[in-house]
Amino acid sequence: MATIIEVAKVAGVSKATVSRVLSGNGYVSQEKREKVYQAIAATDFRPNLLARNLATKSSQTIGLVITNTLYTGSYFSELMQHSARLMEQQGRQLLLVDGKHSAEEERAAIQFLLDLRCDGVIIYPRFLTTDEMDSIIAQHKHPILVINRRLRQHDSYCIYSDQQRSSSVAVEQLIALGHRDIAFITGSLDSPTGRERLAGYHAALTKHGIAVEDALVVEGKWQAQNGMTAVQQLLNQGRNFTALVASNDDMAVGALKALAAAQIAVPAQVAVIGFDDIPLAPFTIPALSSVKMPVTEMIQETIERLISMLDGGEMRNDKTFAGELIMRESVGPGPHHHQ
Repeated sequence: MATIIEVAKVAGVSKATVSRVLSGNGYVSQEKREKVYQAIAATDFRPNLLARNLATKSSQTIGLVITNTLYTGSYFSELMQHSARLMEQQGRQLLLVDGKHSAEEERAAIQFLLDLRCDGVIIYPRFLTTDEMDSIIAQHKHPILVINRRLRQHDSYCIYSDQQRSSSVAVEQLIALGHRDIAFITGSLDSPTGRERLAGYHAALTKHGIAVEDALVVEGKWQAQNGMTAVQQLLNQGRNFTALVASNDDMAVGALKALAAAQIAVPAQVAVIGFDDIPLAPFTIPALSSVKMPVTEMIQETIERLISMLDGGEMRNDKTFAGELIMRESVGPGPHHHQ
């Protein structure tokens, strides 16, 4: 591998000049700078990624920011798997950076990727607000695309699914089947998805003139254990419910276990619906009904849009991504069902 001395020799400049170009510190004339860039490319000198990216003006690298609290579960493994596969097809490298636990850390993760000269960044934000995301996008010339949030000012930079609507559809299906006492297990309420799915539950009940009972809403944290303890809590408090919506399938599976342990038949006594349609959903007993979110399609659209931006292509935003309720054996008619 070439050394900094060889680069200096090929460029016809001093070693110190090459160092100044690589570090970005100190003045170097444009002419000498170009010679150094050409020498770096010619000698295949790679002291680090950054130097090579400077030399080629493009890193062929796309950054992805996701907070580590979201790494578990099949929803995110699907998201990661398709991101990596689609990037590979595009001949680009994917760089995953942890957004950690705050808006400041998500912002720092974006900056870190831009400092590494990533051509573009995709973020699945958990803490940054839509206003903050709009402002970050406006500040940078590199495209920063946002998944699962609807932005006000940068329509073409966001790819989202209507989580609230998808949740309402599931609850309305239960109401149509004659259920009125519908319990709900939320996701983490510091997550936008968690809040939107809960809002969908509220909206559906209100639309059909059914009073929202706070006692039938139990907060969960996306884990199967939360689904189990939520059902135990509802039963211990003597709550009556003939249907249950869990904000993800993991919690729905935990709920199924708790109902089975209490000898409550699903769906004869309680109907159950989850979210995300995990690969195991058709294999639970009974097979779990679930709202399938279009993760694959959203990632595909995000990456295609980002590549199009980088290649100076046309920008469009005419796609909406709707969840789809997949009905299986865990849902049956409720006490108010009319044939």
